[in-house]
Amino acid sequence: MPEAASAPSSTLGDARAGEPPSRAVIGDSEFDRDTAVTRREPGVYDIDLSAGWTIINAVNGGYLLAVLGRALADTLPHPDPFTVSAHYLTASQPGPAVVRTQTVRTGRTLSTGQASLFQYDDQGDEVERIRVLASYGDLSGLPDDVRTTAAPPAIPPLDQCFGADDGPAPVEGSSAITGRLMLKLDPATLGWALGAPSGKGEMRAWFGLADGRDADPLSLLLAVDALPPTAFEIGLKGWVPTVELTVHVRHRPAPGPLRVSITTRNLAGGFLEEDAEVWDSEDRLVAQSRQLARVRLG
Repeated sequence: MPEAASAPSSTLGDARAGEPPSRAVIGDSEFDRDTAVTRREPGVYDIDLSAGWTIINAVNGGYLLAVLGRALADTLPHPDPFTVSAHYLTASQPGPAVVRTQTVRTGRTLSTGQASLFQYDDQGDEVERIRVLASYGDLSGLPDDVRTTAAPPAIPPLDQCFGADDGPAPVEGSSAITGRLMLKLDPATLGWALGAPSGKGEMRAWFGLADGRDADPLSLLLAVDALPPTAFEIGLKGWVPTVELTVHVRHRPAPGPLRVSITTRNLAGGFLEEDAEVWDSEDRLVAQSRQLARVRLG
């Protein structure tokens, strides 16, 4: 296993060779524009889901989680997602959508809400695509005491890892989301791309947004679901749709690229779990997640 990379002292823009000096900032980036919701009335928001965040023809689940997360941040009195649990009911498509939110409970430290995203089918009927239950708080108010046995993933330096431009696309067809991301995969988890999957069910990568925008709590909801599926390293191919995804945001990330590690220990009955950890440039565990996904065997 490669030695762990030291925490980068530069920003994402510095780490990417040849990147222009101008970088997008939080609040004024492609991610912010594409997750922005327009409040129609209290608890009802409109959005046009961007085709730039699709895998094949379906909208990425992490991007959808960020959209609903932004609507809940507007609805609830606390600013930051602490825990978000989503059930993906049907595949979302690029185009108009409506988000409906509801406050479940408001407390001094945490507030809880629920949100659903709807689109219309070919018959004009409203279809619920995703339903979320989430608790929000204020990450800046958390104590600094950390007691952990967790350690950052061992990933080679960014310039020794590989992105979409260095090899074949992870799935057949259109994967527009790769153009929105700075994703550099650990060579030790790239056997699937060379026709020799390791069978270990592991995926590790450096992660950022392509326009250089630093991470914030909402973009962490994207980061946990942005890597190629661990199913590829188990030797499976094709779409791996998410059934349920729960994310815990633990800290506001420091500037710079993130390190994401995802593992699968058990595939049974056509379903597998993916456990993700996201670490920032100061070696802090800033997000964790677990999702249940469906695979197509044979």
